[in-house]
Formats: sequence, C-alpha cells, structure tokens
Amino acid sequence: MQLHFSPSMRSITISNGGNGNGGGGDLMKIKVAPRHISFRALFHAILILAFLLPFVFILTAVITLEGVNKCSSFDCLGRRLTPKLLGRSDDSGMEKSEREIRESKFAELTNKHFAASAIPKGINCLSLRLTDAYSSNAHARKQLPSPEFLPLLSDNSYHHFVLSTDNILAASVVVTSAVYSSINPEKVVFHVITDRKTYAGMHSWFALNPVSPATVEVRGVHQFDWLTRENVPVLEAEENRNGIWNYYHGNHVAGANLSSTTPRTFASKLQARSPKYISILNHIRIYLPELFPNLDKVVFSDDDVVIQHDLSPLWEIDLNGKVNGAVETCRGEDLWVMSKRFRNYFNFSHPLIANSLDPDECAWAYGLNVFDLRAWRKTNIRDTYHAWFKENLSSNLTLWKLGTLPPALIAFKGHVHPIDPSWHMLGLGYQSKTNIENVKKAAVIHYNGQSKPWLEIGFEHLRPFWNKYVNYSNEFIRNCHILE
Repeated sequence: MQLHFSPSMRSITISNGGNGNGGGGDLMKIKVAPRHISFRALFHAILILAFLLPFVFILTAVITLEGVNKCSSFDCLGRRLTPKLLGRSDDSGMEKSEREIRESKFAELTNKHFAASAIPKGINCLSLRLTDAYSSNAHARKQLPSPEFLPLLSDNSYHHFVLSTDNILAASVVVTSAVYSSINPEKVVFHVITDRKTYAGMHSWFALNPVSPATVEVRGVHQFDWLTRENVPVLEAEENRNGIWNYYHGNHVAGANLSSTTPRTFASKLQARSPKYISILNHIRIYLPELFPNLDKVVFSDDDVVIQHDLSPLWEIDLNGKVNGAVETCRGEDLWVMSKRFRNYFNFSHPLIANSLDPDECAWAYGLNVFDLRAWRKTNIRDTYHAWFKENLSSNLTLWKLGTLPPALIAFKGHVHPIDPSWHMLGLGYQSKTNIENVKKAAVIHYNGQSKPWLEIGFEHLRPFWNKYVNYSNEFIRNCHILE
C-alpha cells in the first residue's frame, strides 16, 4: 500500500504498490481544487487518510487471501465485501431461493416423519377407554375365544391368520375386512398378538365387538412362555445397545448431509428410522414356528392392510418346499415401493455385504406372507436372522439401516416362493397417484409408507377403501372422534 502526493500537491493517490507483473492499480485518487490549500485543510485530509488506510489494507488483504479477482475500485470492493462484513453470504438471490426451497422440503419430510410416527389422539383415546372397560366391564374380559372354540386355535383344517400390532383400530379393520371378504368366514381364525400395555384394550375390543362366525384370540407377548431373553437375543441386544434410541428419535436433519442427498433418499432414510423397528411386535414374525408349534401354515399380515377378496386359495398354493410365499418387488414400475432389489436395502460398499450378497437379487415384500411352518422348522432361518442382525448392530448399523426386512431378505434367501402380485398391492402409503382401478382389483391393499389411512396425512382418495371397514356408529369410535 503506497501514498503518493503530486508535485503540485493538487492530488493524492493511494495504490496497492504493484507486483511487477502489471498487477498494480490505483485504489483511490483524491483531487485537490486548484485554489490555494491551507495547511489546516491539508492536515485534516492527511489525518482522515491515516484512519482510512488500515481499513483499505485489511479489505485488500481479505480479497487476496480468499483468491477473489482483483478489484480496481472501491465500488468493486464494496460489492465484494459488504455482504461479508454484514454477516451475509454472497449467493445470488436465485441460489438463496433454491436453498430455502430445498431446506423447506427436507423440513416438510421431517415433519411428516414425526406425524407418521406419532399416535393420533383419537386412537390413543380408543385404547385408554377400552382399557378402562376391561377393568370395569365383565363382558370386556370374557374369554377369547369361548371355551367351545378353543380347539380351533390349533386345527390345521382352518385358515389361520397372524397379526401383531398395538393399534386397536388398525387391527379391527384387518380382521373385519378379512371376515367380510371371506367366502367361508366360519373357517377363519385370527391370532392377534399385541404388547402388554395394549393387551387389555385389544381384548376388550374383540370381546365387545365379535366378528362371528370367525374365531379371534388375543394374546400379549407376555403370555408367550417361549419369548424370553435367552430365546430372543436380538431384542436384548437392541435394548442394551447405546445410541439406538438416538438413531430413531434424534435430530434427523442435523445428521444428514442435505447438500448431497435427494428428498427421496432422505425420505427413505427417515422411514427406516420409524420407532416400530425397535418394537418386539415387528420382530415377532421371525418366531412364528415356536409361537404356534401346532400349526402347519399361516398367513401373516401387517396391520396397515385391507383384505378385499377371499384369501382361502392362499392355503392351497404349493410353495414347492419353500417357507415363504411372497410377492416379489422387482417386477413393477413403482420407483418408491416396487422395483426394489437388494441394492436398495444394503450397503454394498461394506466388504461383508459385497462379498455375501448379489445387489441385483430380487427383493420381496413383508405385509402379506404365506408361511409353511413345517418347512420352516427344518431350516436355520431364525439363527441366520439373529446372526446378521447382531452383526449389523456391532458394525454400528453400517450394513443396513435398522429394520426387519433386510435381515429377513438374508435369512429367507433360497426359501421364498413368488406368488402372483395381484394378491398383494403395495404403496398406498407412498403413492398419491395410485391407480384406483388396480386398487379395486387387488386381493389385499397395503398402506405401507407414512400416509396411513388413520392419519390426517393419509391420501383422501385412498382412505375410503379402509374407512368402509370402520364402524363409525360404535360407541368407542364415536366418543373418541376417530377421523372419518
């Protein structure tokens, strides 16, 4: 930085001194009027410059250090550095707008994730009122099923469904829709499994609202003697694992690299962090052979399905010695739910996954599965599930994001028999543009995804297929103002 006075003392120039390569330039030039200049005025001018020079030097140094193109005027310097001095970024208005829109989209996805994970007030009310009825109403505590029907629970000539859930309203829809759609409802037996806190309310509902002529039993996980910590090592490992709770309930936006991920990928990661994945009710399907030792074949259902057609033919399907009859999810055009292969679930950058699995192998769906329990008991499926699940936990969840399907894809490998896709239509909790005619034709429709029909974020045009099996005239439903 240099200060030059002209010989006539009519101008003062501030320059950066140059660098020998033509890089010099005048930063400021002050012209003095040709009139007589008093020493007092000159002194004041020099004093002002003495205060300005340090600031000019600092601004120039900042530009040089940041590698910004050289500015030849204070106008340039001002445009370059004023936003920085005011604590603002120098992004253009368009970039700022795009960034805000992107951040808003991720915030919307996060809010939707928590909305999907929360228990609606009406459903919580229903559970509380039914639990209270269990303690105050003898009819709500009556034996399920009544003693004369107990032999049916292990009779393999009947069609046995297994449903595990802590959502009473959802359970009622699954059971009711199955019974209404069955050609021979008297052949239907439902085994509803719930947790300890929901058991009383779930029992009350089916005791007070029988679905005759079908048979329903309600059991809590605490009533299965086989479900001990010794027999369920994966659940014990999950309960004791540091960081699992934060993984599901932490600040998901803060932990995500939003600049390098897409909204779709971010939504998938949020879905994988649903609290249901640390619930015993979600893992219990891997223990079906032990929980129902007298049954040969069952249909396992998720609680977010509606059964629209008679399912008795499923018990007649020849699984060709396989264990799991399931719809494959690599045949459709649905980018969210179908078209899923192993690469969509596993981290193939991990050497253990890369050396053990084929990324192009077709995946299959949970939600409606025909399980041959006799064939299952001859396999090591459960042990394989345990081993891989614990391996993922010990690897800090780097093999796959927590969930029940990825370890099941490995454990059932070689034991899956594909069934026709018309039996199980997926995606009603993801796809707002689901084809209505296809929905009407499907035997079972599955609201997998966040937009459950009992939530306000559910898709309005798809909710009627679920609502038709909700008894809105029921006293408990009405008093709890269940969304209609």
